[in-house]
Amino acid sequence: MKALLLREIKSFFGSPIGYLVIAIFLVLNGLFLWVFEGDFNIPNSGFADMSPFFKLAPWILIFLIPAVTMRSFSDEKKQGTIELLFTKPLSIWEIVNGKFFGALVLIIIAIIPTLIYVVMISYFGNPEGNIDMGSTMGSYFGLLFLIAGYTAIGVFTSTLSENQIVAFIISVFLCFFFYFGFDGIASFMGEFSGLFASFGMDYHFKSMSRGVIDTRDVLYFISVTILFLAATVYQLKSLKG
Repeated sequence: MKALLLREIKSFFGSPIGYLVIAIFLVLNGLFLWVFEGDFNIPNSGFADMSPFFKLAPWILIFLIPAVTMRSFSDEKKQGTIELLFTKPLSIWEIVNGKFFGALVLIIIAIIPTLIYVVMISYFGNPEGNIDMGSTMGSYFGLLFLIAGYTAIGVFTSTLSENQIVAFIISVFLCFFFYFGFDGIASFMGEFSGLFASFGMDYHFKSMSRGVIDTRDVLYFISVTILFLAATVYQLKSLKG
């Protein structure tokens, strides 16, 4: 699996896609948080916190992560190399994990530079250092789990079609549904609204963003990630025959 993981990472950075993903994520966040007027502009908010970033990042990642993962297996199917992949001395789970962690590492690398925002906000706070680090670190922790969930969804959808664009569209839809869709359904559920909202990623991400790490939130994201990785394994086994 290690060899496959390294191959995936090398393929990302051996082509413009890895650098492009990182650049797009950082540029979009930088523009919305520091340049464009609006609800996400940190200097205009008057508060020394990272909440605008953690409201914005999940929406950018809904499109960015599917763009990274759409080629994971769809490209292998299109080029006919997926049969060659099956002949390697690796289990289906190891193949899936190699693809999953390869994409996950790339997205985490894109997230790391945003820690500069924390330093900047802390430095310019009044007084200096006036930033809720507990909430900030909890939000980063939650963002990592959210990224894992999105990535597992993206890897799964890449097995559904050899057309990368189709895989991308399905992945964006599923990521959007799991992040926001349950909230939308909950608004029509009356007394059961809280129950339906708890099935959504947004509910658990916001809970972790308060700085309190609840095992229920962690187990939710782990469950979603494992669910879609297991679905990927099932889909590949059906392809393998």
